[in-house]
Amino acid sequence: MTNAGIIRTGIGGWTFDPWEGSFYPEKLAKKRQLEFASRELKAIEVNGTYYSSQKPATFAKWASEVPEDFVFSLKASRFCTNRKVLAEAGESIGKFLGQGIAELGPHLGPILWQFMATKKFDPVDFEGFLSLLPKTLDGLPLRHVVEPRHASFQVPEFVEMLRRHDVAAVCADHHDYPMFADPTADFIYARLQKGTDETPTCYPPAEVEAWAKRIDVYATGGIPSDLPLAAPESAAPSRPRDVFAFFITGGKVNAPNGARLLQSKVRAA
Repeated sequence: MTNAGIIRTGIGGWTFDPWEGSFYPEKLAKKRQLEFASRELKAIEVNGTYYSSQKPATFAKWASEVPEDFVFSLKASRFCTNRKVLAEAGESIGKFLGQGIAELGPHLGPILWQFMATKKFDPVDFEGFLSLLPKTLDGLPLRHVVEPRHASFQVPEFVEMLRRHDVAAVCADHHDYPMFADPTADFIYARLQKGTDETPTCYPPAEVEAWAKRIDVYATGGIPSDLPLAAPESAAPSRPRDVFAFFITGGKVNAPNGARLLQSKVRAA
């Protein structure tokens, strides 16, 4: 599809016992699960980097096992985001970025900076934090996405701030956390978190279809008309955008099925 961004759907992580024999073939060795998952899906969000650092060799190994067009999204260390003063996170951000993630090379996707649900919007402090996020790392372009989970962020000032820094906000489909459907960067990052283990495709097929349509709109430069905006009076420029959509948290047992179905429904793949 011309004049459209690349759409990648995926899941959180690749090691999960209930996927053995359902998503993964019977008797597939654990050491081959990433190899398999990366050929069924377009992206994986790594949660382990939120809790602990990895060695450069680990990132290099991951990169060696996946296809050319596959990417990893990394959740940034909690030491960067779970703090009273975000503008003082420079040292922690440097440690996270310097642990060896550049070994992923072109397989490095967006970096997700997730904040506690109790963290309220402080414009001065948050702008200070965004100013600490570098645009490149060892020659690699970096994409940053933030996930504030407090309703105080749902204001036009926050959207305008993100656009100044070319940083995305998570378009969160969640029962409790706010959704930021406003495009603020050259990509969209959706976390679809309302799935259930009882639904074979994580989300009901009709909902998957609805998200496919929204994603196609984003990829071709538009804004879905059925999602709430934090800054409805401030129009984003119309331009093709890459889209990342992850089935996360709710319905994890069938998240791979949801991701594969969604990928098959989007037009701008």
